[in-house]
Amino acid sequence: MIILLGASGYVGKEFVRTLLNDQIAYVSIGRRDCNLYDKEALYSAIQAAGGTFLINCAGFTGKPNVDACEVQRTACLQGNAVLPGIISAACKKAGIPWGHVSSGCIFTGEKPDGPGFTEQDPPNFSFRQDNCSFYSGSKALGEECIADDPRCYIWRLRIPFNHQDSSRNYLSKLMRYDRLLDARNSLSFLDEFVTACIDCWRLGVPFGTYNLINSGSVTAREVVALIKQQGICQKEFKFFESENEFMQIAAKTPRSNTVLDNRKALNAGLKLSPVQDAIQCALRNWMPEH
Repeated sequence: MIILLGASGYVGKEFVRTLLNDQIAYVSIGRRDCNLYDKEALYSAIQAAGGTFLINCAGFTGKPNVDACEVQRTACLQGNAVLPGIISAACKKAGIPWGHVSSGCIFTGEKPDGPGFTEQDPPNFSFRQDNCSFYSGSKALGEECIADDPRCYIWRLRIPFNHQDSSRNYLSKLMRYDRLLDARNSLSFLDEFVTACIDCWRLGVPFGTYNLINSGSVTAREVVALIKQQGICQKEFKFFESENEFMQIAAKTPRSNTVLDNRKALNAGLKLSPVQDAIQCALRNWMPEH
């Protein structure tokens, strides 16, 4: 039995779909069921549910994007930094392991040597460097709060996408924005990300932090070319001339553009396909929003 927190969100809904398809029993605990920020209340809810593993998808991302976190800092800090520590304490008291959906947006840039930042690299886009968005800073702080938990997975998600048109889907965002920033990034195919998270529990993968991103990296121009190749959107895509122009016109806070290394996850037996293959799979099965 899996306990799922944050089942109503973009990532949480994909966990629900996968658990149902794989016929894995689960129970959802949300804010209507108990005060998630009260360790004793959460512990009681965990005990009542009788779960043997907990997955936390709850957090604060801001709508329509991370700029909203700059004006909702209390909610952002509570959801991304405070809540993981409370869940850790409640799970420890209940005697069950758990997994936390974190973010690869706690890094920025590319490593000059190697395919990307690994789980051994300290975040370089956080409050400690004073160079980040409030969202990224809060996610990095959340990882710090649970870093010493010996029975916890930290799963780093990075710019999620899948085949279903959605305001949260990276592919949809590219098709809807008036102008795009052509930056190189690691991405996470949401279907594979969720399966990899569940497989950590199913396969008994060692606890710890995992960059659950698809192999390789892509630029926005490369993704746009794949979108046009599939005939899904044939509009004329326009790009900012530079990141400075993007920041001056379209963004209120710095953005993370970065490449991560997923070899630790692959070596653990988790299945994460090459990013261009994953994008093409999503586009071949594209479902417009109704």
